[in-house]
Amino acid sequence: MKFFIFKKETFIFLLAIGIMLTAVSAWFLLKAGDAAVFNQQDYNGKVREIHMVTAEFKTTLKNGKQLEAYRWDPGTIFIEKGEKVHLYINGINGQNHPFHIEGTDIKGTVTKGEETMVPLQFNKEGTYRLICELHSSREHNGPMIAYIVVD
Repeated sequence: MKFFIFKKETFIFLLAIGIMLTAVSAWFLLKAGDAAVFNQQDYNGKVREIHMVTAEFKTTLKNGKQLEAYRWDPGTIFIEKGEKVHLYINGINGQNHPFHIEGTDIKGTVTKGEETMVPLQFNKEGTYRLICELHSSREHNGPMIAYIVVD
């Protein structure tokens, strides 16, 4: 049988590292999903609001070539099956973003400087993709896709 003997300083150091790792892990677990859920209300007939924006990322390479990428922010939102939600999308970057939600008849356009309200209510669980039709692939500075997760 082998025993490990630690100095008091080593034990305190390892204990401090353990406490820090536990605190950081707890923070990440408790914050998971917070960025995607705003103004959460009880579900007794009220309509919950979720806010989203159009975002653009630009950079210039050393050879002078410019790269752009468009995104919805947040990129994932979570709603309950049957829950009534108003999704407010603010056009921040890009002139227009015509979109559709895959698997539904929901379509619309987000315009720079304006807010578009999209009423949502899903009666089937699953993941629905909000797709910008102008930026649907890598060749078109995308894909600009957000995920609507219905539980």
